[in-house]
Order: sequence, then structure tokens, then C-alpha cells
Amino acid sequence: MIIKSEYDKIKPYTTKDGSIIRELIHPSVHGNTRQSLAEATIPEGFTTLLHKHYQSEELYHIVEGSGIMFIEDKRFEVKSGDTICTPGASHQIQNTGRIPLRLLCCCSPPLLS
Repeated sequence: MIIKSEYDKIKPYTTKDGSIIRELIHPSVHGNTRQSLAEATIPEGFTTLLHKHYQSEELYHIVEGSGIMFIEDKRFEVKSGDTICTPGASHQIQNTGRIPLRLLCCCSPPLLS
């Protein structure tokens, strides 16, 4: 089975914290079963809400921009090219740059949408 999504055909949505999300691959739409992949765009000056995934391990891959990552009581800088794992920990990310912070978010098992 081949699973493919087309970026231009994916309708983005805005979360409560102002992040713009595109579900690139998700079981409820594409039929895959073990993971989900989304793109998040965080506007300049915005911070995502602190959250935790109880069932999923999540990877963030920073595509563009820079920011501060918060995982539990840790805080560190992130930039384009960095990849971060948030295995069942409370986390959030803040855009500290002058351009939108774009990242890929991969969850396994996939988040329910």
C-alpha cells in the first residue's frame, strides 16, 4: 500500500495557542497505523501551551527558525536542524526568533484527532 499526502491539499487549522497545524499523515485520513506526522508553525513571539502525551512518544524536528524548548523542568535553545524527543514528558516550545518557527511533529502511536 502506498500512502501519500499532498501539502497544498491539506487544510491547516489554528490551535488555542495560535499555532498553525497541518496533519501531513494521520491514520484517520491516510490509513497508516503506527505514527502520525504533522507540521506546526508557531508565529513570532508565540509559545505553545504546556502539554503532555500520555500514550505517545513525540519527536520535534525543527525545520526553520529558533526557539526555547521546555521539557519538564529543563529549558534549552533549539534551532533549524535540531531534533528533540519528548517521551511522555510535559513540554512546550516558544518561538524566540524573527521568523515563524516551523517544525515537524511525529507521534508514535499516533495522536487521536
